Amino acid sequence: MTDILLIQPPALKPAEPPLALAVLLAHLRGEGLKVEALDANLDAYLNLLDGERLASQVGPEIDTNLQRALKHRAASLKLLRSPLAGQNFARYNTAVRYLNRLLAVWNSVDGEERLTLGDYQNTGFSPFAPSDLTRVAEGEVRTLFADYFSNELLSQIAAMRPRIIAISINYLHQAIPAFELAGLLRRALPDILLVAGGGLVTSWQEPLKKLDLRLFPFDRLVFGPGESALTTLAKGEAADTYCLADATQIAFTSDFSFARLSDYFSPQPVLPLSTSRGCYWKRCLFCPEAASPVHPYTALRPAELPDLMRQIADDYAISHIQLTDNAVPVNMLKVLAERGDELADLTWFGFVRFEAILEDVDFVAKLAKSGCRMLQLGLESGSQRVLDRLGKGVRLASVIKILENLAAAGIASFVYIMLGTPGETEDDAEQTLEFLETHAKKIGFLNLSIMNLPRASGLLDNPGQYGITAAEPIAAENPLSLYRKFNTDGVWDRGAARRFLDRRLLGSVAIRTIVNRTPPFFTSNHAIFFVETETL
Repeated sequence: MTDILLIQPPALKPAEPPLALAVLLAHLRGEGLKVEALDANLDAYLNLLDGERLASQVGPEIDTNLQRALKHRAASLKLLRSPLAGQNFARYNTAVRYLNRLLAVWNSVDGEERLTLGDYQNTGFSPFAPSDLTRVAEGEVRTLFADYFSNELLSQIAAMRPRIIAISINYLHQAIPAFELAGLLRRALPDILLVAGGGLVTSWQEPLKKLDLRLFPFDRLVFGPGESALTTLAKGEAADTYCLADATQIAFTSDFSFARLSDYFSPQPVLPLSTSRGCYWKRCLFCPEAASPVHPYTALRPAELPDLMRQIADDYAISHIQLTDNAVPVNMLKVLAERGDELADLTWFGFVRFEAILEDVDFVAKLAKSGCRMLQLGLESGSQRVLDRLGKGVRLASVIKILENLAAAGIASFVYIMLGTPGETEDDAEQTLEFLETHAKKIGFLNLSIMNLPRASGLLDNPGQYGITAAEPIAAENPLSLYRKFNTDGVWDRGAARRFLDRRLLGSVAIRTIVNRTPPFFTSNHAIFFVETETL
């Protein structure tokens, strides 16, 4: 019998194994528990892309594009898992789009249910409405994952004979499938203790407690880190409460023994690693991490990081590591630069802030020698006024110098822009456009987005100061909503920002060139494989 079975439900990009499961697996096994893990996300994608199932689903009457995608299905999968994919972006792009076209055959006729290589949507049900989640769990609806859950996954789970099943729900596009799976498990295995945790569940902590809500069919919910909560639950030592939260133990060591690395959709295996939990900055007013952190910021001892990277690379015979921190702390970057010789055969990438230390040319060069191939940087705006209002703590003069240093060292920059923030004007957006065009040759990749206002945001503490004239309350029927609609004191709003993005930003040849070389669907997960093809 298995003490705990950890499950990653669909739908996420099937590019790499889930870090949350790997960290929990290592910790719980270290506590002497018998624990297993299943990446049901990867297996769900493989199930839906099976040749025989696809042929049965599409029938004999299909269009030319779908015929072509079916013909090249196996070759596209093979290429996407081959280093050859990183040598030819055009071939890679074609393979990805073939596979995504094949996934579309499972979409509902009415368009409510839709799956891509990076997203799942079911507009017929709201992940913010507990009543809708209950209907899904009770089996009133069958998603496109239902056959996989019933015909493959259920028998796998039953064979493991788990006492506890913990389902990790981190993103909105996992919510509906996760509740469908949980409901199926409740009916098929009624004696099993069902637990839900993960980032999305944790983000619901405030409304669930305030409204005294329970989420059927789960017996327990875990808010924040799951190491201590799951340990005490498995050992029969947990408090007799529906909601568990205990951040006394936070682990960083991982166990990826459950993952079939060669099956992931990636030109070469990439393993995730976190050096910290939470955010060390915590001053960006648009970020819920600043307004309502889940737990105190915690980090690995910096000296341990190179050893942990080396251990992961050696244990699993991989050479690519993704640092998944909200922002890799400066002291971690310093250790990597100092001990770069130990990591010279590895490549790594991750999020960082535009910190002053990156203005040091020699330091950035050392980072490159340590294997750093790409840094993800949240710029948000090319207007200093907007950056100051948001609490970014970034100066554009510093940004320019850092982008130059990274390009000179051969480190690609993956820059994130967010339009439509409260108080932004069209002139601010024009400054962002000008900044991106002026420095386009130093930017490797771009992510362009429109801001959603989190329900917990420092901007709501004094809305008038930030140009918010009204923020709609959370609708009673959707109490789990993560965002709030808001009005501004001018004609420039999210709609205007969206039009500016579509027409002005994407209308710029320089900006569109950067966007077009960003890997479709997999974006930053695969960008590292195309760094050498960029003009840095």
